[in-house]
Amino acid sequence: MILSGQTIKQLIQDEQMSVTPFKEISRQPASIDLRLGKDFLLIDDESTPTLTVNKEASYHNIQVPEGEVITIPPKTFMLGTTLENVRLPNGLTAFVEGRSSIGRLGVFIQNAGWIDPGFAGQITLESFNANRVPVELQMGMRVCQ
Repeated sequence: MILSGQTIKQLIQDEQMSVTPFKEISRQPASIDLRLGKDFLLIDDESTPTLTVNKEASYHNIQVPEGEVITIPPKTFMLGTTLENVRLPNGLTAFVEGRSSIGRLGVFIQNAGWIDPGFAGQITLESFNANRVPVELQMGMRVCQ
Protein backbone atom coordinates (compact mmCIF):
# COMPACT_ATOMS: atom_id res chain seq x y z
CA MET A 1 0.00 0.00 0.00
CA ILE A 2 1.21 3.54 -0.79
CA LEU A 3 0.39 6.11 1.88
CA SER A 4 -1.33 9.36 0.99
CA GLY A 5 0.31 12.69 1.75
CA GLN A 6 -2.35 13.25 4.40
CA THR A 7 -1.51 9.95 6.12
CA ILE A 8 2.19 10.80 6.01
CA LYS A 9 1.41 14.20 7.55
CA GLN A 10 -0.58 12.51 10.32
CA LEU A 11 2.27 10.06 11.07
CA ILE A 12 4.65 13.01 11.38
CA GLN A 13 2.23 14.97 13.60
CA ASP A 14 1.77 11.87 15.79
CA GLU A 15 5.59 11.56 15.97
CA GLN A 16 5.43 8.01 14.61
CA MET A 17 7.84 9.06 11.85
CA SER A 18 9.94 12.14 11.23
CA VAL A 19 11.47 14.05 8.35
CA THR A 20 13.78 16.83 9.58
CA PRO A 21 14.14 19.54 8.58
CA PHE A 22 10.64 19.42 7.09
CA LYS A 23 9.05 21.93 4.71
CA GLU A 24 5.34 21.72 3.96
CA ILE A 25 6.06 22.31 0.25
CA SER A 26 7.80 18.93 0.26
CA ARG A 27 4.58 17.03 1.05
CA GLN A 28 3.13 15.60 -2.16
CA PRO A 29 -0.15 13.69 -2.78
CA ALA A 30 1.52 10.33 -2.00
CA SER A 31 5.10 11.10 -0.97
CA ILE A 32 7.55 13.55 0.57
CA ASP A 33 10.18 15.28 -1.56
CA LEU A 34 13.69 15.07 -0.16
CA ARG A 35 16.47 17.55 -0.83
CA LEU A 36 20.08 17.13 -1.83
CA GLY A 37 22.46 17.20 1.11
CA LYS A 38 26.00 18.57 1.23
CA ASP A 39 28.09 15.38 1.42
CA PHE A 40 29.24 13.49 -1.68
CA LEU A 41 31.62 10.65 -2.51
CA LEU A 42 33.28 10.30 -5.89
CA ILE A 43 35.36 7.24 -6.80
CA ASP A 44 39.09 7.94 -6.80
CA ASP A 45 39.77 6.38 -10.19
CA GLU A 46 43.55 6.76 -9.81
CA SER A 47 43.77 4.46 -6.78
CA THR A 48 40.77 2.29 -7.73
CA PRO A 49 41.46 0.85 -11.20
CA THR A 50 38.79 -1.86 -10.82
CA LEU A 51 35.66 -2.08 -8.69
CA THR A 52 34.68 -5.30 -6.97
CA VAL A 53 32.35 -6.23 -4.12
CA ASN A 54 35.32 -7.96 -2.43
CA LYS A 55 37.40 -4.82 -1.93
CA GLU A 56 36.38 -1.37 -0.74
CA ALA A 57 36.93 1.44 -3.23
CA SER A 58 38.75 4.69 -2.46
CA TYR A 59 36.64 7.84 -2.62
CA HIS A 60 37.11 11.59 -2.72
CA ASN A 61 34.95 13.20 -0.04
CA ILE A 62 33.32 16.41 -1.29
CA GLN A 63 31.34 18.82 0.88
CA VAL A 64 29.24 21.52 -0.77
CA PRO A 65 28.31 24.66 1.21
CA GLU A 66 24.62 25.51 1.51
CA GLY A 67 23.27 27.11 -1.66
CA GLU A 68 26.28 26.06 -3.75
CA VAL A 69 26.27 23.54 -6.61
CA ILE A 70 27.81 20.14 -7.20
CA THR A 71 28.78 19.39 -10.79
CA ILE A 72 28.38 15.78 -11.89
CA PRO A 73 30.65 15.16 -14.88
CA PRO A 74 29.29 13.24 -17.89
CA LYS A 75 28.93 9.46 -17.43
CA THR A 76 29.85 9.75 -13.76
CA PHE A 77 28.52 7.91 -10.72
CA MET A 78 28.44 9.77 -7.41
CA LEU A 79 27.14 9.01 -3.93
CA GLY A 80 25.34 11.71 -1.96
CA THR A 81 22.95 12.09 0.93
CA THR A 82 19.62 13.69 1.57
CA LEU A 83 19.55 16.94 3.51
CA GLU A 84 16.77 15.47 5.64
CA ASN A 85 17.08 12.92 8.37
CA VAL A 86 14.28 10.37 8.09
CA ARG A 87 12.95 8.11 10.84
CA LEU A 88 10.49 5.37 9.95
CA PRO A 89 8.36 3.38 12.39
CA ASN A 90 9.04 -0.34 12.74
CA GLY A 91 5.98 -1.28 10.65
CA LEU A 92 6.68 0.95 7.64
CA THR A 93 9.13 0.78 4.75
CA ALA A 94 9.87 3.39 2.09
CA PHE A 95 11.25 3.55 -1.44
CA VAL A 96 13.22 6.40 -3.02
CA GLU A 97 12.66 7.60 -6.59
CA GLY A 98 14.36 10.49 -8.38
CA ARG A 99 12.19 13.45 -9.36
CA SER A 100 11.32 13.68 -13.05
CA SER A 101 12.74 17.21 -13.28
CA ILE A 102 16.17 15.76 -12.44
CA GLY A 103 15.65 12.76 -14.73
CA ARG A 104 15.00 15.11 -17.65
CA LEU A 105 18.55 16.43 -17.15
CA GLY A 106 19.84 12.89 -17.64
CA VAL A 107 20.60 12.37 -13.96
CA PHE A 108 19.26 9.23 -12.32
CA ILE A 109 18.90 9.36 -8.55
CA GLN A 110 17.93 6.39 -6.45
CA ASN A 111 19.05 4.50 -3.39
CA ALA A 112 20.15 0.92 -2.97
CA GLY A 113 16.59 -0.32 -2.46
CA TRP A 114 13.94 -0.13 0.18
CA ILE A 115 14.43 1.95 3.28
CA ASP A 116 14.08 -0.58 6.08
CA PRO A 117 11.44 -0.39 8.82
CA GLY A 118 12.87 1.43 11.83
CA PHE A 119 15.52 3.23 9.74
CA ALA A 120 16.77 6.55 11.11
CA GLY A 121 19.26 8.85 9.40
CA GLN A 122 20.09 10.50 6.11
CA ILE A 123 19.37 8.45 3.02
CA THR A 124 22.29 7.61 0.75
CA LEU A 125 21.60 8.56 -2.84
CA GLU A 126 23.20 6.89 -5.84
CA SER A 127 23.42 9.42 -8.67
CA PHE A 128 24.48 8.89 -12.27
CA ASN A 129 24.82 11.54 -14.97
CA ALA A 130 23.90 9.69 -18.16
CA ASN A 131 24.25 12.88 -20.19
CA ARG A 132 27.20 13.88 -22.40
CA VAL A 133 27.56 17.22 -20.61
CA PRO A 134 28.16 18.09 -16.95
CA VAL A 135 25.06 18.67 -14.82
CA GLU A 136 24.95 21.09 -11.90
CA LEU A 137 22.72 20.34 -8.92
CA GLN A 138 22.23 22.82 -6.12
CA MET A 139 22.61 21.71 -2.54
CA GLY A 140 19.16 21.85 -0.92
CA MET A 141 17.15 21.34 -4.12
CA ARG A 142 14.39 18.71 -4.20
CA VAL A 143 15.88 15.71 -6.03
CA CYS A 144 13.91 12.65 -4.94
CA GLN A 145 10.75 11.52 -3.18
